[in-house]
Amino acid sequence: MSGESTYQPNNGFTKWMDTRLPLLRLAHDSFVDYPTPKNLNYWWTFGGILTFCLVTQIITGIILAMHYTPHVDHAFNSVEHIMRNVNHGWLIRYIHANGASMFFLAVYIHIFRGMYYGSYKAPREVLWILGVIIYLLMMAAAFMGYVLPWGQMSLWGATVITNLFGAIPLVGDSIATWLWGGFSVDNPTLNRFFSLHYLIPFLIFGVVILHIWALHVPGNNNPVGISVKSEQDTVPFHPYYTVKDGFALVVFMILFSYFVFFAPNVLGHADNYIPANPLVTPAHIVPEWYLLPFYAILRAVPDKLGGVIAMVGAIFILFVLPWLDTSKIRSARYRPLFKQFFLIFVVNCLVLGYLGAMPAEGVYITLARICTIYYFAHFLIILPLLGLVEKPMEIPESISASILPETAASPAE
Repeated sequence: MSGESTYQPNNGFTKWMDTRLPLLRLAHDSFVDYPTPKNLNYWWTFGGILTFCLVTQIITGIILAMHYTPHVDHAFNSVEHIMRNVNHGWLIRYIHANGASMFFLAVYIHIFRGMYYGSYKAPREVLWILGVIIYLLMMAAAFMGYVLPWGQMSLWGATVITNLFGAIPLVGDSIATWLWGGFSVDNPTLNRFFSLHYLIPFLIFGVVILHIWALHVPGNNNPVGISVKSEQDTVPFHPYYTVKDGFALVVFMILFSYFVFFAPNVLGHADNYIPANPLVTPAHIVPEWYLLPFYAILRAVPDKLGGVIAMVGAIFILFVLPWLDTSKIRSARYRPLFKQFFLIFVVNCLVLGYLGAMPAEGVYITLARICTIYYFAHFLIILPLLGLVEKPMEIPESISASILPETAASPAE
């Protein structure tokens, strides 16, 4: 926790403002003098990178919305108009389209980092849950945004996913009809998705504020996974971590720029440059790469309702992760068995992503079923058992002790 405020207004205006709306004090205490564990590595820089991605998506999305026409007869041409006729429209669109991929790349690294270092454990359960909510909202925004260009993959991707709601007993057909605005994916559907796609990023921004608030209550986790015990364990957020985060952001922007300027369409699908045609079904319907693992889980179950339950369950199981992991040790650095199973879990997720892009037939289905079983087994069987049978390594007495080799370590509890 940040403790007492150290902010000192230095002129008449800031003193006047501080007594009425202390925004500068809040910013100073939250992002300047905030005590941060001194041992954070570069995996912790992705929180700032994600904030950059969100702001970039909102700004470019607002500009694109000024020129986009949410109508099935004009949507595809309006995107081409943005690309060809709007000043720097090609750049704004490519930043927005590839920004979605960069957003998910950063959030997956952020999630896996949290899982590896136990950032979901007490007292950070609410912080983790808010993060999962952000992830769900991102998935919804990304899916609806994928529909807006109104190419072949947009139309048929929307058709496949919205039809899944029909598998829900009793209310499924009503939900699907509401989403469509009729009896199939058509103009009302596109209008609904455009409106929701525009709204959801602002909802994400609001939950991000709650996420940061929840972070500042218990403070940052750290690679050692032990709590801050003295001022020697921390440094001010500025300039130490603003510089570190800034450097990581520049490196990330170089990767981002490569896709925008040299490979802007490599992460998309060629069929989406074909105008939507409800009479012609693409040979292979796939979502964007960041949704492929869940698409593989969906197709791994032969029953439609079972597939929907498995896909939804694969996401919602993250909400209860803090209570599934029974180990008292946070960081995988001191959990040798967990470290091995975590590596297997990451590889399993990558394989699921690959299988989601493959045809739903033959060996691909068999492998997808094996990987799906292991995905759920990791959360429901492996994590609970590891906490009971694993013998952790010794952990340091403090963060400073983990940095200074001459400081003695204490046995793990």
